[in-house]
Amino acid sequence: MGDQPEPLRYLSGFANEHASEAIPGALPVGQNSPQRAPLGLYAEQISGSPFTAPRHAQRRSWLYRIHPSARHPAYRPMPAPMLGGAFAAPDPNRMRWNPLALPDVPRDFIDGLFTLAEGSAGGIAIHLYAASADMGRVLRNADGEMLVVPQQGRLAIDTECGRLHVAPGEIAILPRGMAIRIALPDGTARGYIAENRGAALRLPELGPLGANALAYPRDFAAPVAWFEDRAAPTAIVHKFADRLWTHTLDHSPFDVVAWHGTLAPYKYDLARFMAVGTVSFDHPDPSIFTVLTAPSDTPGTAMLDFVVFPPRWMVAEHTFRPPWFHRNVMNEFMGLIHGTYDAKAEGFLPGGASLHPMMSAHGPDAATTERAMAADLVPHKIDGALAFMFETRETLRIAERALAPPLLQDDYDACWDGIARHFGGRA
Repeated sequence: MGDQPEPLRYLSGFANEHASEAIPGALPVGQNSPQRAPLGLYAEQISGSPFTAPRHAQRRSWLYRIHPSARHPAYRPMPAPMLGGAFAAPDPNRMRWNPLALPDVPRDFIDGLFTLAEGSAGGIAIHLYAASADMGRVLRNADGEMLVVPQQGRLAIDTECGRLHVAPGEIAILPRGMAIRIALPDGTARGYIAENRGAALRLPELGPLGANALAYPRDFAAPVAWFEDRAAPTAIVHKFADRLWTHTLDHSPFDVVAWHGTLAPYKYDLARFMAVGTVSFDHPDPSIFTVLTAPSDTPGTAMLDFVVFPPRWMVAEHTFRPPWFHRNVMNEFMGLIHGTYDAKAEGFLPGGASLHPMMSAHGPDAATTERAMAADLVPHKIDGALAFMFETRETLRIAERALAPPLLQDDYDACWDGIARHFGGRA
């Protein structure tokens, strides 16, 4: 994989134009597709949005490469036993899963992908991954952009725009259709993926919060141009309609010498998130923790929100401080990167997950509830834990392979059984 170049910093938002060249003079000046591109390269556009999308929503980049991507043989289907597959009918039950076991045999990122759920209208899918070997082949995902949340083990990701190194506590967004190759510096890796098949992820609007809160655009990093000029057989795995297809090139697809545009992979360190909260009373809605959002055709209703629950201070007076009991019109999938989530005393494990479907009541477990009602409400810091949520308007159908122990916990409902009755009949 080699050394990682310094990343290019996004200074003014994802929709702004960025440019990088590995060899000076590789980028043409004044036009995107000259009759003969510099250095004998081929100009190629990759579009992550429809051609006529509004300017602020346009995601496209021009790649200047040694071989055009069109130069390849036909795809052949290949097995994908852990992707897609049969899904159960939508189920209103709350569910919780144990972490995927790390493989005890060599398994690369592709073979380590495990589809857990898919949206009822197909706009989102949720995968887990557990891998133990570097990829010698290359993946292109035509189904959607991937929001990758490492939980254990670093990822060294080669892309057509350059290289990203992503550690637990960081996230990576990999554009739809872009070639990637992932190595594991720590030997094994495990984590979560939200596959977004709708409008591209972007920063949420800030509204009354003003200009300074949540995730800052300048903290998102895209790679600098890097290329691989190698004449050797390279297997390409193409994910299309939840199936895998393959062909072999006689060269590396990472032969992009320069690029510019608005479609690029990027990463973000969740420790840079500027959390906001109450300084008086009550627990605000979890939307204040939104890092990225993918809007739907209904204003204010996301196809996918990525929400993080970072270390933060709690100071609210006369307030039940954990997340309150609630029912939600959205569907909430939660994961835990490390530590203990403040709404669950046990059972929610790093690398594990939970799902609270639309309008299914949930909240803190019995032990957390009693502790919160009796707590001395002095300021204290929630520290040592990092949890997140994929929130979606789509009801999630669970893959049949994920509906049995030891992955599925069959006693999740019991965590609320011990909640005591305190009603005394009088105010």
